[in-house]
Parts: sequence; structure tokens; C-alpha cells
Amino acid sequence: MKKVFLEGAISSAFIADSIAKHQSKHSIGAHNIFLGQVRADEVGDQKVVAIEYTTYEEMANEKLHEIREAAFEKFDLTCLHIYHSLGTVKVGEICIFVFVSSPRRKQVYEATEWLVNKVKEEVPIFGKEILDNEEHQWKVNS
Repeated sequence: MKKVFLEGAISSAFIADSIAKHQSKHSIGAHNIFLGQVRADEVGDQKVVAIEYTTYEEMANEKLHEIREAAFEKFDLTCLHIYHSLGTVKVGEICIFVFVSSPRRKQVYEATEWLVNKVKEEVPIFGKEILDNEEHQWKVNS
């Protein structure tokens, strides 16, 4: 199985390279990308400066495999990639990258939203929000 979890932020170069690799697949007519970026949320009078992501990798990979299989059954997809950061990701950096390809555009829109919601709801990835006073709190997905 391909590596899903990447240490640190997901770089724009990694995203661009992923897109470029799909240009040789001529049955694809549409791509859709979701990029999740760490926000500078306010917590009381403090601001989030980073999120530290952890997971139970074996359990998370199993759940991601189930989600991936369900997506291929539910939607007419050519390719599907999900990447998530582990470790510290600073405000403004990318922490999740979902990349969906299909012969037609309608499928990629629906599949991307479905996938992002499934990952957020079902995959055991935990985010510890680091505040500007160096305190922290556990993030609740919304």
C-alpha cells in the first residue's frame, strides 16, 4: 500500500508532482483537489499557531483502505489519492490533500466531498492545537 501519511506539511511541489503524474492517463477527463490548511483559530485570547497530528497508523490505514474501496464502488473514478500530515504543521500550511480523478467532472465533485467527510468522521487522526502561549488543546473536527 502506498504511503498515506507524510511527516510535516504537504508541500506545493508534492501536490504539483502528483498532478503531473496523471497527465499520461488519457481516460481522465476531470480532476478535483481538496487541500486542508491549518487555520489560525482563536481560543479565548490565544491563537492557534500549529497543529501536531498523530494517529494509530495501522488502524488509520485500514480505515482509509475501507473508505477508498467504498469510494470506487460508489463513484466512477479513475484514480483516488488521500494524503495526511503527521507531526507539526504550522498555520497556513497544508495538512490534508485529497486528489480524485474520473472520466467526467460530476463524479469528482461528489466523490471529493464524500471522501473528505469520511476521513474527518472515521479515520483516527488526532490534532493537538498548539497555541501562541505554548499551551495546547485537542482539536475537534468540524
